[in-house]
Amino acid sequence: MRKIYAIGETLLDIIFRDGQPQTAKAGGSMLNSVVSLGRISLPVSFISEYGYDDAGNLIDNFLKENGVDTTSVHRYQDGKTAIALAFLDEKNDANYSFYKNYPSKRLDINLPSLNMRDIVLCGSFYSLSSEIRDKFVSLVQAAGEKGAIVIYDPNFRKSHLNELESLKPMIIENMLMATLVRGSDADFMNIFGAENSEDAWEIAGKYCSCLVYTVNTEGVFVRTSSFSGKFPVKKIEAVSTIGAGDSFNAGIIAAFYRDKIFRNDIENLGEKEWGRVINLAVEFASNVCMSYDNYISRAFATVIQYK
Repeated sequence: MRKIYAIGETLLDIIFRDGQPQTAKAGGSMLNSVVSLGRISLPVSFISEYGYDDAGNLIDNFLKENGVDTTSVHRYQDGKTAIALAFLDEKNDANYSFYKNYPSKRLDINLPSLNMRDIVLCGSFYSLSSEIRDKFVSLVQAAGEKGAIVIYDPNFRKSHLNELESLKPMIIENMLMATLVRGSDADFMNIFGAENSEDAWEIAGKYCSCLVYTVNTEGVFVRTSSFSGKFPVKKIEAVSTIGAGDSFNAGIIAAFYRDKIFRNDIENLGEKEWGRVINLAVEFASNVCMSYDNYISRAFATVIQYK
């Protein structure tokens, strides 16, 4: 069976609007993606860590209820599950404050065995963390060696700009290990100073063979050595954009799974094939923007065509 893996941080997101808490949700970029995939019954496993505390128990139950395999999660006693406070602005974009108390021994698990049919999703600041970097690189390198698809989302926030000089080599290394880089205009501006899709591809093309570049309401640009295209996004009234990019990533993976797209196929995809992939990704992201959830709704999951 083809399997999907995501490696990333787990947090409990507490979402604020106008200074008042609105809801609390299991969060973290990769967690958001795996829940969306679990809700459409795809075989998805999460590689992460969280505590044996109330927040950790809530998250663990939530993942299992949504069909996510947690076999590769490290649950620790010495520390607390990470908390994120997300403050929505007038555009419904979030500014974050993080509270973390990890144990000294991080991601203390045996990494899963991969094969050429699998898909691995990775990214965000977690992939750059020195405490888990060796484990992360081992997993992604193994995926590449086996011929699996590796999707990397930098998801680089302005709050880390003061660390960019030390982090940039690891970001580039991640891009070199990836089959596909899915980055936003903000990512490429923050990391490389790229102002548009052409600038982003000129940079990304040095390190990877496929770039999916998202520009909010302006559209989605896809570039490979053999294809260049732009695809539209939906016009919606967003409630929250938290999880939109993460579920966009989940939509790409769901389309690859549905259309039986493997690593060696990506370079040869044309406008029709990419149109199907990006359309599903946009559907996923649009649905997430319609609520405070960080993942596609259960109602949406029952009607979307993903198989």
